[in-house]
Amino acid sequence: MATIAQTSMRSNGAATVTTTPSNASDTFAYIPNTFQMLQIRNTTAGSLDVTIDGAGVTTISPPGYGGTINIATGKVISVGANATVNVPLDSISSYLQGAIAVTNTGTPGQLVYSLLGL
Repeated sequence: MATIAQTSMRSNGAATVTTTPSNASDTFAYIPNTFQMLQIRNTTAGSLDVTIDGAGVTTISPPGYGGTINIATGKVISVGANATVNVPLDSISSYLQGAIAVTNTGTPGQLVYSLLGL
């Protein structure tokens, strides 16, 4: 399990982005309300799915929903062939409670992760 390192975007010029090749399972540290962005790059000719799953919450009760939603299996993000997807982490914060696991349907190294933050 590799830790996806964060690149700070607080610079006066260009920032060198740290990348992490995918493993069977990876992790990262989520810091709420810091505008973190997880960039996922697919280097293959086929679509791959990434699942981001925090261990801290299995259900949520959104305001105005009138019930609960099961999030125990994590947030699945599809990444098309040779595509890059940016995920604003504050938008999926419910899935990021507790220890975070990032898994995928590919083999190690087929995806490349970058974690950007302010």
